[in-house]
Amino acid sequence: MALASSLHGVRPLGGFQNDASSTFGPSGSKGRNSAPRPSPLDLPTLQQASRVLQEQFVKDAQSVPDLGDMLTIPGGQSSASYTIFPGDYRVPFQKRTHVGIPSVLWEHFQSSKFVCHMGVIPEIERAWITLDHKLFLWDYIEGQELSSFVDQPEVITHVALVHPKPGVFIDEITSLLVICTPVTVILLGASCRSVTGQDNRTHKQISLYATDMSVSTDGIEMTSVAGTDDGRIFMCGLGDGNLYELHYQEKEVWFGKRFHLINHTASGVPTFIPLLRTSQNEERITSLIADRARACLYSLSENNWISVWKLEPNKGIRKVQTLSNLHKLALDKAPGAPALAQGLRLLSIHVIDQRESKNGVHLVALSSNGIRLYFSSAPSGYGYGYGTGAYGQSSDGRQLQLVHVRLPPINLLHPDEQLQSRSRLPGSAPGQAPVPQQSGRSCIVSNLSTSMYCDGLLLAAQPSDVDGKDFILGVSPDLSRIGSLNQAHPSIAPQPQAALYGSVATARPPLTEQAALLYVEGTIWAIARSTAPSRSSGKGAAPEPFATNELATQFSEPHQEFVIVTNVGISFLVKRRVLDYLKDALEEVNIEGSLQPLIEFRESYGRDQTCAMLLALASGNTFLASERSNFSVYNEVVNLNADIATVAKQAFYDLGDRPIWVDRGYATSDGQGNVLFSGRREGLALYISRLVRPIWRTKITKPGPTGQTANLADTLLVNVQRNLYALKVFLDRNPQLFVSAPGEQMGSRQNNDQDAWKIENSSFSQLQSLLTRTLEAISFVLLLIDYHVEDLTSQCDKDTQTMLSNMTFEELITTQNGLHVSRALVNVIINRQIGQQISIDTVSEILQQRCGSFCSADDVMLYKAQENVRKASDIRDPNEKQNVLGESLRLYSRAAEVISLERLREICGDYQHLNFSKGAVDLPLACAAALDPDNVSAEFWAAGAPPGDASRTDLLAKRFNCYDLVLDSLSVFDEQVSKNPTLQGAEDVRSRAYDVAFSSEDALFHSRLYDWMVGRGMTDALLEIRPPYLESHLMREPTSAENYQLLWQLYVKNGQYLKSAEVLAALAKSSEFHVPLESRLEYLTLAVSNAKSHPVSAGGRHENAIAFLTELEDQLEVTQVQVEVYQILRGRINEPGEVGQKVQALQSRLFNITEIYQFYAEPFDLPSIKLLVLHVSDHRDEAVVRPIWSEIIEEAERDGTPDQQADKIASSVMNFGRRFYPSESAFPLQYVSTLVVKFALTNKGVRPSGWAPRLFKECGVPYPEIWDVFHEMYEAQVPPFNEQENVQAISSDIAVLLKDWVEDARNPQSRASQGDFPVDLLDRTIGKYIEELDPGRKETRSVFEDVKRQLRRYW
Repeated sequence: MALASSLHGVRPLGGFQNDASSTFGPSGSKGRNSAPRPSPLDLPTLQQASRVLQEQFVKDAQSVPDLGDMLTIPGGQSSASYTIFPGDYRVPFQKRTHVGIPSVLWEHFQSSKFVCHMGVIPEIERAWITLDHKLFLWDYIEGQELSSFVDQPEVITHVALVHPKPGVFIDEITSLLVICTPVTVILLGASCRSVTGQDNRTHKQISLYATDMSVSTDGIEMTSVAGTDDGRIFMCGLGDGNLYELHYQEKEVWFGKRFHLINHTASGVPTFIPLLRTSQNEERITSLIADRARACLYSLSENNWISVWKLEPNKGIRKVQTLSNLHKLALDKAPGAPALAQGLRLLSIHVIDQRESKNGVHLVALSSNGIRLYFSSAPSGYGYGYGTGAYGQSSDGRQLQLVHVRLPPINLLHPDEQLQSRSRLPGSAPGQAPVPQQSGRSCIVSNLSTSMYCDGLLLAAQPSDVDGKDFILGVSPDLSRIGSLNQAHPSIAPQPQAALYGSVATARPPLTEQAALLYVEGTIWAIARSTAPSRSSGKGAAPEPFATNELATQFSEPHQEFVIVTNVGISFLVKRRVLDYLKDALEEVNIEGSLQPLIEFRESYGRDQTCAMLLALASGNTFLASERSNFSVYNEVVNLNADIATVAKQAFYDLGDRPIWVDRGYATSDGQGNVLFSGRREGLALYISRLVRPIWRTKITKPGPTGQTANLADTLLVNVQRNLYALKVFLDRNPQLFVSAPGEQMGSRQNNDQDAWKIENSSFSQLQSLLTRTLEAISFVLLLIDYHVEDLTSQCDKDTQTMLSNMTFEELITTQNGLHVSRALVNVIINRQIGQQISIDTVSEILQQRCGSFCSADDVMLYKAQENVRKASDIRDPNEKQNVLGESLRLYSRAAEVISLERLREICGDYQHLNFSKGAVDLPLACAAALDPDNVSAEFWAAGAPPGDASRTDLLAKRFNCYDLVLDSLSVFDEQVSKNPTLQGAEDVRSRAYDVAFSSEDALFHSRLYDWMVGRGMTDALLEIRPPYLESHLMREPTSAENYQLLWQLYVKNGQYLKSAEVLAALAKSSEFHVPLESRLEYLTLAVSNAKSHPVSAGGRHENAIAFLTELEDQLEVTQVQVEVYQILRGRINEPGEVGQKVQALQSRLFNITEIYQFYAEPFDLPSIKLLVLHVSDHRDEAVVRPIWSEIIEEAERDGTPDQQADKIASSVMNFGRRFYPSESAFPLQYVSTLVVKFALTNKGVRPSGWAPRLFKECGVPYPEIWDVFHEMYEAQVPPFNEQENVQAISSDIAVLLKDWVEDARNPQSRASQGDFPVDLLDRTIGKYIEELDPGRKETRSVFEDVKRQLRRYW
């Protein structure tokens, strides 16, 4: 259904007009986009105001007592307290209109003699009139419309309307007319539906259906028909006084007719034929009444017995109790009562609804002279015995007992006296006891003929002393006497009209009623309430006041109206409310100028009640009018004339007093517990609570045939809304009513007074916020009704459906769940519009204007953006498509603050599907920014996201969720390219997406993006792009090895080699990262390389760069030592204890050279590492290095043959010599040579002469240095070189050395320069060697001589 037709064609929403001035919230649609963003909904404020309403609900439920409480006052077993008013405008009932019998029917009256009976059926708005065998149903609402039934020949004596049994008749038949004649009972089917006439007045239209159900009574006339909710029909025989049931079913079965009478009282056994009954029936029932709530019947007999009948299945009914001898018991409770002196004749019995008494008062019996007997249930065994006593034992363990005798009023004013007394008597304000007139005529209640009792109201007919008229006795509770209304001076019951026979004074107020006699034209045949009493909205509803408390319902329900059928027509009687008394008082104040009537009214009904009623009168209400002047589906707000409304407004302020600070000795969270609010605030809260009570705790939906359906009628919602709106307009126009007047806060308690006023103003603001929100909520629910609630809810998710099915009106308005459900429903409405290709402008505008808190300006933008996305999917032109999507992105971005994550995910999915890369990236970023406009989470993230800050942690997580949607879009576009590399435009879409992402200025997002790219192996692309936030991201704490690896590469890409070296060095040295030792060595190597690449002129850091390079090179050497240590020890890494731990530690960090020596070289006895450490550190200490070499040689000499030992020594010396020479710190040449030569001297013959010098030559030692060392040993005179044999052996080694040296010098390719060759020195020294050579060493001599010859030949 389109919204325009559903709203403008059916009903207005709560009295709002189409012009902008009548809306609340944003004023009209123009300029709304430029308006400031509305403040978010303040749920705590609404919840506090809701608690105030709850307090008022409880007050209303407790202010007027339960009927049972008033009737069971200890010692107060009878009462006769009445208030009698001298003026007719203050009587409890008022005759409204009289409708004469239709002229067509009147002609029948005049034409011939006939037997006539009359009655009323208010359920179908018909009076029934029988003329002999003819039945006429008169529509007393329309006035002249008649329906008739003449298809039977017998005189009709009684007509009743009952419910049909389900499944027996066609669906159109909703009721049954039971027509009784002296010999038959006939059933007619009836359907009834509400229709609207030409004047918009609603009335019932009925259709009658023949059922072919008629049964003979065998001469027993039936009367007093009573029906039950499940369709059973009971009646009593006028001639025999038996109880009958009219049984009917869909078709005949064995031993059961389709339609027959059952006699339930003949001989105590039900029979099917009325004539088969006992000759005497002691009880002789005269009337029946059904108690549908308690599933029982009550019967009244000719001898004033009352019986209780329990309904049972399968056509069963059981008498559970008979109450007899009631006159005696009444005398016991009211001894000496004049009304009981002449006996007791009961006229009728009436069921008391639980709305009037929850304490067990079930039944009231009315006598012909106005005595009322109230009966209550009590536990079994309490009360009197059976037989001659008043009570029969109940077979179900409970019984009724007489609990109170209510005596009739005495000295009732004659109606003529009331008509003559138009002015209010001095000292008798409405609600107060008047001073009775001694000279007036009085009336005694007697000879009552028919009656009606409902919700504490009694109407009874009595013959009058004027021909052609009857009296109508009207009785209603006097709320000013029985209510706890915080009256300043509770009134004292008037003595002339009060009597408590046989009772004593008590603290609890006795039942006090108002009573009056009125004239009614004609002879009264029947009295009935024209409208059914309102019912509680069910389980979970707001606390219900008792039905007698009209103060609580007069603002939300129309006048109680009663139909009185007479032989000349129908008179309508209305119950006058307390509100009507106040209107009369206001009119008197307006005329006479004295506030005394209002002051007296306040003393009678209390300050708060008075202020609530004054507020209703000043602002207007749909139920103010005593009679509707025009008719429509929805009631119009009625306003008093301007003068009276002004008086009401002023009285509201003047009588409301002021808030008072009360020091209670303790503090409350909101401070309100220390304030007694003024009558203005209490009246406002009370009035609002009474307006919303019918809907407040009522569930919004109920189960329907196809799902959830609306639980509240739109007529109720509109009436509540119109009254609330009238109140809101009044409050907006009169804000001064809730502020303190100048000078009111002076005095010694000025500060406390100011605090009291401040708290009262705060409470008023809370109530006003709740008022506005409630108005919008009603508009929202009415919109749901227009769009068919069952259809909308079926499209919600299961959680939302469950939430809505249990949600009350209050929860919709004041809870987070209410926000969730309302938003979900709005989304369904909008999606339906979009799905049906219908523009959402109309619905969004109405939502925003009439229920703005349910659909804000942001929501409207969301819906319009969504519509643009839908349009874009149908557009072929790429440029136009991009423009429409761009507009959707603009709208979405403006409403980013209210987009939920789920909604954002759906939107991004739409953008991905449409290849709108800009939207898929930009919108989540806009939402992230809107979530945190002050960048609080970014600061939190930059600080390392310390634990313990739940709010900022949650905010950061929400931003990351938005970023993840961007990354999801990028991955989708990547996947499109990878799956379809030839797809036209796919690469462009992906490129644009990455361009938009990298153009963002959100550093937090960039960090998330870089991590995502690294995780997907896109580091090369990231380094190629080199985005501006990458460096800061990679440097952010806490750092990681992966980030550092990217960072040094980024610096290399940027030509920042020194920074790259610094990062590599930090990475190598870090103990935080798990970096293998080999990688640390690699990083240091790269660091040295990059440091060497640093240009001299770069940043003026050349000197620092040199120092840094030197440091790196030193560290590199040390690290190489550590690597070598690890290579030696890695086989022991899994050894238990300290050894394994030390080996593992080599992988965890870099050690300095001292640590390597102390922790590894020494403990593990690693000579090679010791020498390496000495070499790297250039530590020269003979005391350290000589033991190392001695150990090396000793280790070689420890095992094996001398030849093998020589090989070991040669291998060790050669390895270390080649590695460490010329380092004296690690390879002290002289000492090592001494050790080698000593070995050779000790093991002569194992190696040939020249083995030792040639070994050092292999180590890379130059000839001159070897010669110097060996010559020094030759010249030494210390052992073992002081022995001639050893000296000769050294001489042989020198000969070989010099020979090799000369041959090497002769080689043209020799690195030794001939110019540097010491020819003269060698020549002289060789001569010395020859001279000192042992004659037996001929081979050595030959070598020396050959060398000498070569020296002389070639040099």
